[in-house]
Amino acid sequence: MANKYAFFEGKIVPLEEARVSIMTHAFNYGTGCFEGIRAYWNATEEQLYVFKLREHFERFLDSCRIILISLPYNVDQLCEATLELLRKEGFREDTYIRPLAYKADRVVGVRLHDLKDEFAMFALPFGKYIDKEEGADVGVSSWRRINDNAVPARAKITGAYINSALIKTDAVMNRFDEAIVLTQEGHVSEGSAENLFIVKEGKLVTSPITDDILEGITRSTLMEVAEKELGVATVERPIDRTELYVADEAFFCGTGVQIAAITQIDHRPVGTGEIGPIVKQLRDLYFSIARGEREEYQHWVEPVYVPVPAV
Repeated sequence: MANKYAFFEGKIVPLEEARVSIMTHAFNYGTGCFEGIRAYWNATEEQLYVFKLREHFERFLDSCRIILISLPYNVDQLCEATLELLRKEGFREDTYIRPLAYKADRVVGVRLHDLKDEFAMFALPFGKYIDKEEGADVGVSSWRRINDNAVPARAKITGAYINSALIKTDAVMNRFDEAIVLTQEGHVSEGSAENLFIVKEGKLVTSPITDDILEGITRSTLMEVAEKELGVATVERPIDRTELYVADEAFFCGTGVQIAAITQIDHRPVGTGEIGPIVKQLRDLYFSIARGEREEYQHWVEPVYVPVPAV
């Protein structure tokens, strides 16, 4: 099913009416921010569940604050607009939601101040971000992750993603599925647009938020459920490049990528060269929670459709 609508300038309109000028400041200078949100279809219940909707909009508004965007909406209003849009679309499959905040004036001149702020949002059916979710072939990129004092990675700033685009395309052109990128100091940061974990001696190891990573919602979710459900602890610390080569398992995570096992890094097999047991358990657990199949985690998912009362 194709998407037909967008939330634009305060209301839901047909998608073809949600247009901006080529003179729009955000189009010229990347002065905007966005969020990525997933909704999962549960065929048994015939329900679409949005995963951690509030947390995503809380982070979205944090991104807005960093680049001086002020919106006339709070988290509750943004959540309701999302549910309204999804109901209007009527999706019955896994869906990706993209909210955008941006500098909307038609002016020339680099700045963030004295500009009009706008909000828009669309949603579309969306499956895998990486085709080989159970065994990605990855290379360490020659590009470095942008530094927090240059362009903060903790904000999802539209213009900042040229860094990710350079990293991703370089990886694909070198016949990898994805890339791992290092900080300016040479520590492992994350993927081109995903957080990264390795597994070593039965523990998860991930880069700290001070190593220029996005403070991922999926990342924090997996750290919590790994400890609670699997008894697997997480260590947050700087990771050296060669630690990737001796990891027992490795995986990417994020709203877009979900959980993708990494089975080869720089032409070296990770562990056995196949998806490992901890990554597999985390994948199964994550999808069961996100589809609303685990009652104890129902507070993490928001149902879209109002149940029809039985006659």
